[in-house]
Amino acid sequence: MSATTLKPNQKELWGHPIGLYVLFLTEMWERFSYYGMRGLLSLYMAAELTDAQGPGLGWTNAEALKLYGWYTMLVYLMSIPGGMIADKFLGQKRSVLVGAIILVLGHGTLAIEALWAFYAGLILIILGVGMLKPNISTMVGGLYGENDIRRDKGFSIFYIGINTGSLLATTIVGLVVAKWGWHAGFGLAGIGMLFGLLVYLWGQKYLTHVGNKTTEEEKKDQVPLSKLFGDLLKSSKHLIIVGILIILSIYYGGFVMSEIDHWGYAALFVFLSLVVGMLMMIYKSLRSQVEKDRFLVVLLSFLLVIVFWGAFEQAGGLMNLYTNDYTNRDLFGWEVPTIWFQSLNAGFIILFAVMVANFWAKRKMKNKEASSLFKMATGTIIMGLGFVFMVFATMDYKANGSSAMYWLVLAYLFHTIGELSSSPVSLSFVTKLAPVRYASLMMGLYFASTGLGNKVAGLLGESASEYGEYTVFLGITIFTVIFGLLVISILKPLKRLTHGAEDNEREILEQENYELGNEDINN
Repeated sequence: MSATTLKPNQKELWGHPIGLYVLFLTEMWERFSYYGMRGLLSLYMAAELTDAQGPGLGWTNAEALKLYGWYTMLVYLMSIPGGMIADKFLGQKRSVLVGAIILVLGHGTLAIEALWAFYAGLILIILGVGMLKPNISTMVGGLYGENDIRRDKGFSIFYIGINTGSLLATTIVGLVVAKWGWHAGFGLAGIGMLFGLLVYLWGQKYLTHVGNKTTEEEKKDQVPLSKLFGDLLKSSKHLIIVGILIILSIYYGGFVMSEIDHWGYAALFVFLSLVVGMLMMIYKSLRSQVEKDRFLVVLLSFLLVIVFWGAFEQAGGLMNLYTNDYTNRDLFGWEVPTIWFQSLNAGFIILFAVMVANFWAKRKMKNKEASSLFKMATGTIIMGLGFVFMVFATMDYKANGSSAMYWLVLAYLFHTIGELSSSPVSLSFVTKLAPVRYASLMMGLYFASTGLGNKVAGLLGESASEYGEYTVFLGITIFTVIFGLLVISILKPLKRLTHGAEDNEREILEQENYELGNEDINN
């Protein structure tokens, strides 16, 4: 059987399973709803009660960025229980359906003009994304057989769907908000999610062989959660005692400190402690040293994910507010809506996705370094260099009283090139190395790492009120570049731990005369 043979009974369209395009459209509309709402969120919270788009919440920038950080973290952190529910009970396909229904309800609730509806809508969206996001990505990987070189290209196509939704949302929602107000924008995001749900229901016939409920035979290979935590309690008594003492001290801080966030951090610590314990037991349950080594590499790659998104997600937070408050948005006498700048990233992705994929494929064909870890580290460096232009923007503002729009355009361009080198590759990397019986859980952990990065982004954004935007943007640049170079410096031992998971991709490229986009990589 060829390495690129489809799984049984899957039909092709343009060289890929038709199911890929069903998931593409589902995710496109889900991201339309998410990014449409995300682009409004910090602006709505910081808007005055007398704002032209209707009354906002009137919060300070620091307060808005604080909630933004918690919300965007929890959206992705809930991917861990979402992945576990899929692996243990529902399967990915049903989990995506449940998540889509919850998201429709959540976005619909946000359209109601009431503070209770605002919080209730955010909670429903957190739960819905947690069920949908890790499982739909796992289904994309499941469409392809083992060692199928088209897997990376499939994720790149899927990634274009994500950003098509983002581009449509940040363009259209901005106009709707300008004319009809904040809650009309939230409502439009909900309509987009409804379209995604309908597409997913229609395309079920193309997804019959992927994402199904775990069979009884496959469940035998999984370690029950009760056993995982039972073993943890038996083998790690001292660690548990220390953990309890730390937890109690944090909760004590919740009583004596005035900052309400102490309770949130205490709950986060408890949750992450349980996750770490579960990972320890999963590691012990793996059958071979190869599985264990690959498992460790995946976990280490999550550090790259946290750093990358901790910087990148300034786009929806600090950079969004900076654009609104300090950027001269006048274009031939017309003021460009702030949210439109969020569409730059999505637009650049659509323009450059194939070009970047071709670049890395050609490097691999020339036997140059093009491993997933190298791409992720390089992408982090490139993205970090984009903040150099935000440093220039703050200098421009200090000198002239406002900063030019082209600084933002250049920053988003570099962020996009970095994202294309890192994010779709990291999704594919997890599906290559993760143990199959924990596929959804590991994808959930990937998105949880993204969520922790989002929380870091919120904390960095909050710090701008104390240290200034110049210091924050410069600090991000320096740290991301140094961290990316550090990963590259230890690349060889990390690659050895993957045990050749990507070594045969060049040979498959030559064998299949594989094409990326419309350009043959042998040209």
